[in-house]
This record gives sequence, C-alpha cells and structure tokens, in this order.
Amino acid sequence: MYCDQCGAPLQSGEPRCGRCGKTVLGLIELRRSRVREHVRLVGILWMAYSALHAVGGVMVIMVAQVIFGRVIHIPNGPPPEVTVWLRPILSFVGWLLLVKAAAGLIAGWGLLQRQDWARTVALVVGFVALLNVPIGTALGIYTLWVLLPAQSDEEYKALAKAA
Repeated sequence: MYCDQCGAPLQSGEPRCGRCGKTVLGLIELRRSRVREHVRLVGILWMAYSALHAVGGVMVIMVAQVIFGRVIHIPNGPPPEVTVWLRPILSFVGWLLLVKAAAGLIAGWGLLQRQDWARTVALVVGFVALLNVPIGTALGIYTLWVLLPAQSDEEYKALAKAA
C-alpha cells in the first residue's frame, strides 16, 4: 500500500504518511508506472531549463538595448545602419526566450503540483524544445517519452486526482 500524495510505502493502520505527513484517508494500491516514477523529475528539469532560458532572454535584451540601442557610447561601435535592424531582431529573440521560459516554468510547476492541465502544457513545450539541440532535444524526448503515450494520460489523471 502506498500514500496517495507522495507514493511512499505505508504500514497498515498508520493514520499519517511517514514521509509527507498526509492523513491517510484510504489506502490505494499503485503499480509501478512510468509517469509516477518520472513526472517529478520532468517537472524539475523543466524549471531548471526554463530558468536558463530566462537568463539568456534577459541577457539578449540587455545586449540589444545597451550595445545596439546606443544607451552608452561605444567608440568604433556598430554603424547606425546595423543597429536599425539588429536591435529589434535581438529584442524579439530575447522576448521569445522569455515567453518560452515562462511556458516551461508553468509546465514544470504544474507537473510538480500534479495539476490536470500540466501534462498538456508540458507536451506542447516538449515538442517546441525538440528544436533546441542538444539539451532541449533531450528534454523534449524525455518529456514525450514520459507523458505522450495514451496510458500516460490515464496514469497522470489518476495522479492529479490523488493530489
């Protein structure tokens, strides 16, 4: 028998889980599943990966504003013909990275909290991450491996309901 919150083994007759402290309302039998074993790790990885994207997005926006926005005067800096088109492009890329980071953070948080909608959001950002070689591709493949099969949908819904 296992805790329906954290999955820890329970002794019969215990009123609370020894690991998380949740009051045991009813004991449920859970079989080993790919989703149960990996969903927490997928959530943590998405939060870490998204934090890196957020840092990158902020840095790109800062470069666009400081170097190409003429906030400070740089001797022998880029000519005005370049800054006219390069600053908006870099700013757009920076904001795109921040949006991707926000989506990944939301997906990771949702998976850790076992929210119903988190599986869908994680699958969407997982497909998008496949284009970011090599780390994004690896994380995207791992996310899809854990959450994409039809059986994973049923297992995730059961986890979300138990939370």
